[in-house]
Amino acid sequence: MKAEARLFKSLADETRLKILWLLMTKDKLCVCDIMEVLGTTQSKASRHLRYLYHLGWVTDYREGVWMKYQLNVTPGSPKEKQLKLLADILSSSPEAIVLRRRLEERLAAKDQPDAPESAAACRCS
Repeated sequence: MKAEARLFKSLADETRLKILWLLMTKDKLCVCDIMEVLGTTQSKASRHLRYLYHLGWVTDYREGVWMKYQLNVTPGSPKEKQLKLLADILSSSPEAIVLRRRLEERLAAKDQPDAPESAAACRCS
């Protein structure tokens, strides 16, 4: 039961829940997108992403100078079942809806070639 306890412990932090929610919304995300949407620092976002990485929730890879993250969940696994339940719970949460909208706005702003620097601090897409 230690593995299950670690899985639930990883979900017991609001920032990690938000990160997982964002990654359920979009296949791959740059740490800069997560930082911007959550309004957090790079070190805090990276610390939580590293925690999720060590527990096997996410994988990471480098794309140029940017670090990208994506979910790493095996179909049929307990993690997948937990994420589906989490998605069902969060899909009607006002805060989760706002986070999803902020992510969509962030990604749309980055896609604009003439976006001001403040709207697209990085062009990692």
